[in-house]
This record gives sequence, C-alpha cells and structure tokens, in this order.
Amino acid sequence: MTIYQELLSVPTTGRGSVSVHRRVEDVIKRSGLEQGLCTVFVQHTSASLIIQENADPAVQRDLQSWLDDLAPADRPWEHADEGPDDMPAHAKSVITKTSESIPFSAGRLLTGTWQGLYLLEHRAQAHTRRLVVHLMGE
Repeated sequence: MTIYQELLSVPTTGRGSVSVHRRVEDVIKRSGLEQGLCTVFVQHTSASLIIQENADPAVQRDLQSWLDDLAPADRPWEHADEGPDDMPAHAKSVITKTSESIPFSAGRLLTGTWQGLYLLEHRAQAHTRRLVVHLMGE
C-alpha cells in the first residue's frame, strides 16, 4: 500500500460550482498508482465538495438556488463579521460535505457515467480554495 498526497489550489469566480474532476484525475496520474481510494478534502468552512450530475449545467444552478433558499443571506444571522454571505456559506457547508472518497483505477475516478466532482463556492466573492487530494493504493 502506497500513500500519495497533493495540495490543489482552485480559483473560483464566486458563488457556484467548479468542476475539479479532471484536476483530481491528473493528481492520480502523477501519483503512479494504478488503483486505490482517493479522498479529496476542502480546507475551508465556506466551501464544500459534491458528487453530482455532470451533463446538464441546470442541475448545478438548481442546487445553488435550493441552497440559497435553505440559507438566505437576508436571514438575521448572529455571525456577520465577514459580510452578509459568510454565515449562509457556513450553513451551506454544513449540509453538504467537506470531503469525498472515490475509488480509482487506471488513472480515473470510478464515478458513474453522469457523475462529476465539484467544488461548491458558497461566498459571493472569488476565492482560491485549497483541496487536499489523498491517495491510498498500489
């Protein structure tokens, strides 16, 4: 069993989803591992990771709209030190995930035909998010 780890910096343009699927597969290829388990972890409390439909961009927009309904910026949040979108971003992060574990083989994530790995930016402003890609395999 070999362990390989790499840190990715992912720029965002503000609230919305960014596909990180190919970038994670590039890490797998660089690792030289043939098969194993890939865990991706986002090092932020106002962004998250999801595995979701990769064919129709409307799915991502609908999910964003749904998350905005669940955690609206105009709710009277107590924590507002970093702006009106900060606490809603934390709430959205709580109901999504900070990590995903996906098996891989031959340099590819073993996701389904219509699945892709996405970083969800919950803040309105652009950020650069850090992802830890941790591989265990052979």
